[in-house]
Amino acid sequence: MIKNSIYLQNFENNLVRKNPSDYLRNQKILRSMYKEALALCIFPLKNPLDGIENDIKFAKAINSVPEINKKNRH
Repeated sequence: MIKNSIYLQNFENNLVRKNPSDYLRNQKILRSMYKEALALCIFPLKNPLDGIENDIKFAKAINSVPEINKKNRH
């Protein structure tokens, strides 16, 4: 359980600041993931709507969580 959300937020901000994203590296990772999905016959999907019921349930659960009070985050 996270007890000090301010500490965690500062940690995440520093982590992002110290490790900027690398567009080319991210492109390579995405390309590799796509090739692996093709090799595993996972992509392209035979039926894109397979499992949509679970996606809808998950989205409803996520959207039902109240938003954190923004004053407490800073």
